[in-house]
Order: sequence, then structure tokens, then C-alpha cells
Amino acid sequence: SPPFPFLFFSVCVFAPSPFSFNKDMLRTLTSVGPKAACAGTVLGVAARRWVSHGGHAWSYERDGAVYKYKKAEEIIDTPMLEGLLDQTKRDAQDVHAVRDILQKAREHALLKGFNTAAASEYVQGLTLKETATLLNVPTEHAELMNELFDSALQIKQTIYGKRIVLFAPLYLANWCVGSCLYCGYRAANKDIPRSILTNEEIKQEVTALQKQGHKRLLLLSGEHPKYTFDNFLDALHLVADIKAEPHGEIRRINVEIPPVSVYDMKRLKATDKCGTYALFQETYHPATYKIMHPYGPKSDYEFRLLTMDRAQLGGMDDVGIGALFGLHDYRFEVMGLLAHAQHLDATYNVGPHTISIPRIKPAMGAPMAENVPHEVDDINFKKLVAILRCAVPYTGMILSTRESPAMRKELLNLGISQMSAGSHTEVGGYTGVGEAKERARVQTNDGDECDGQFSVSDVRPTPQVIKELMLDGYIPSWLYGSWRSERACTCANQRWRRV
Repeated sequence: SPPFPFLFFSVCVFAPSPFSFNKDMLRTLTSVGPKAACAGTVLGVAARRWVSHGGHAWSYERDGAVYKYKKAEEIIDTPMLEGLLDQTKRDAQDVHAVRDILQKAREHALLKGFNTAAASEYVQGLTLKETATLLNVPTEHAELMNELFDSALQIKQTIYGKRIVLFAPLYLANWCVGSCLYCGYRAANKDIPRSILTNEEIKQEVTALQKQGHKRLLLLSGEHPKYTFDNFLDALHLVADIKAEPHGEIRRINVEIPPVSVYDMKRLKATDKCGTYALFQETYHPATYKIMHPYGPKSDYEFRLLTMDRAQLGGMDDVGIGALFGLHDYRFEVMGLLAHAQHLDATYNVGPHTISIPRIKPAMGAPMAENVPHEVDDINFKKLVAILRCAVPYTGMILSTRESPAMRKELLNLGISQMSAGSHTEVGGYTGVGEAKERARVQTNDGDECDGQFSVSDVRPTPQVIKELMLDGYIPSWLYGSWRSERACTCANQRWRRV
């Protein structure tokens, strides 16, 4: 450990240009803690002044209501999850045991042996122990890996068929007080222009997306007092009302915004404009979470984890969860996602609508994005996608343009049911307004575009994505009804076929 750890941490976090982290530095940071990150920095002082109302000024319980929740450690029992991963290593070497789990996954996806009117979606999947066993299967065991991949494909085709739902992200503002060490929008990044789309610019962006054929958008923003939750609600109403003839309106708007209170979840629900509320825990490992989010509202692990509980209490029952793979051991993150999903299902009788599986990609001014602590290679990435499809067969799985066209094509055969197309991760990227207007496009060494929140590997325009999906036998879709209504139809059709 260095003689002045506080100073060391501040330099690492707040250097104006990307700081070169390595894994030895990461281990050193573990002993520092989040409070040190704010020490002696103007940005840290500003963040502390803004953070109020229990640490979360962007959204808080304005009506004085008090809600009771489980503790974070009850939802994500870290010792238990780590114990399962350790205990099942021997089981993963047993070919017959692994094949039994895969057979169970295939049968459960067909609803064999279930009262379909009463069975939980997550009872229909795999247990935490079974999932841990699959996560421990060696990638070198080619025969078992192929059986895993074949099982995931069979499950996906049974439930989702050949349809792939397409959407596009729309960034409204990139001002953020966050300290996320892997994100280009982090507050300490001084190399990125900050901007907020005006109403006219929003209209231009949405119109451009409608002309591409998009009917389904994901609205995103950072967390900052310059862009409030009320500003976001205004933008949500505006986007819903935009009609570009002859293309019509956006038919489903999902949102990915900072954590909000039950009070504001109710306000979001009352708009009748929002489909799914998505928020990623980023990493489910508490110690890693503290390192990756050293200061600001997002540094509160439990508050973020309980966001989906607040969504349920506020009437937003369509929620999307996710983890950013590369921050910690991918096996633990998969276990965390499943534990989170099971908690929601057990507590509110409804699990997540979707699970997203982004993998860390380079981002300007984000040290951990350039030196990934637990990089997930392609074979293990494909493995975790297939395992999730087996574990949660009736939950939509989302893939972004972080991945290359070739990888995206492979993952469609392993469980992905939704994907973005023609994406821009900078504010104003579709029309060249806002942030996109203020700076030239830069590229990473491998050619990925890196001018927004993170680099984009699949830069194909939307029409090309659609064409190639169709050539591969898929049916591109901009479905705007609830996935759960589709699931109900699927279950009914399966019962009819068995009769």
C-alpha cells in the first residue's frame, strides 16, 4: 500500500485524462474505501453538497412515506453465492449431473410437469445451485459446452421462435455526478462536452429514428441537478407525442434513468407512457461496487439494489435488470442476477421483464474500461449467455451494440431475444446536435467508435441490421405490447399442442 493512499486514490480517480490502471492498483484501492475518493477534490465537495435527502437528491420520498425493505445482504447473500460456486466445482466435472441439469432446463421451458396457471417464471428455470454448477463447467470440455449451447438454442426457439425485437437508445443528457470508473460520462471526465437536448433537438432525434423504422426507444440520462426527474418526465411526454409522417409514432418507450423513489415511480407510472424501467446494478459484488463507485449517489449499493423494489411498490411492474460484465468474476454476477430476479419474484410475484448482459468496452476518460479487472473472453461470454437462457427461460435477454456484428450473430443462437440497432451513445448522435455537434468523432485502437458513454462495436446502420437478420432467417420486430402477454400466448400454445 502506498504511503499516502488518500492522495493516490484521488489522483487515480480525478486525473483529467485517462489514468492507466492495472490490477495491482485495483487491489491497492480495495483498502481505501469510498470516502477517500472525495478527499481534497473540488468535484468531491460539489458532489457532497448536492447529495441530500438521505443521499439521493435526484429523487426522494416527497410525501414522507416510509417503506420497509429487505437488507441488501438478504437479497444478495455474498457468502452463500460464493459458497455455491465453490461447492459445485466437483459437480461440474460430472458429465451426467450436468446433462441432468440441461435436460431439466429444456423440460421446464416446455412447462412439463407444471400447473401453468400458478407456476412462477423462476420456478420454471434453474436453481442457484444448478446455475452455479453450469457456471463451473470448463470451457475446454467441448462436448458439454456444445450441449449447453444446443439447450439454450432449443429453449430460445421454443419460447421466442425467430423473432428478434429491435430498439434504439436515445440519450437526453450526459451531465452526471457519478464516479463510475468504467463510464465515459463520469463527473471527473473533463474531456467530454456536456449537453442536454432541447425540445427541438429531441424532435429531430426521434424523427430521425422513426425514419430508420424504429418504433421502440430506450430513453437515458445521467444523474445531475442540471437535468432533473421533472425534466425527464417532460421529455418522456414529448417523445410519446412525436409523429413523423408517414412513419407514425413511437409505440413503446422504455427508460434507463437513475434510481427513483416510490413517489416518483408512481409519477412515472401515471404518465402511461413508460413501458419498462431498466437499471443495472453494474456489479452485484458489494466490495467491488464500492471501488467502482467511490463517491456520489451511486456509491450506495443498497439504495441502487432496492430500486426495483421501489418500482414494484410504485406500480412499475415491468423492470429490467443487468450487470456490467468485467468488473468482477462473471460467475458471481450471473448468480447475483438470478438471486435478484428470484427475490423480485418471491416478494412481488413478478420477476424482471428483461436481463441485459453488457460487456465492458473502452470509454473515453474511464480508467477501468481501458484496464478491465475481470475481462470476460468470448467463449465465457457465450457460456454465460447460454446459462442465463437456461436459468430464466421466460425473461427477455438484451444485447447492445457494444458487441461486434459477428458476436451478436452468434449470441442470437444462445438466448438473445432483443437487440439495439444503429445505436449512438452520445447526446445528439443521430442528427449531429448536442454533444455530437461539439466534438469530432474519435476512435479506439481497434476501430470501435468511442465518442459517447462507451464505444460501439456494431456500427451498421439499422436497415443493414434488418436486412442481415432477415437473410439469417430471423423476423425483426418492434413489438410494443408486454412480453408477458406474449409469454401467456406461448404457454397457451404449448398447452394446446400437447392436447
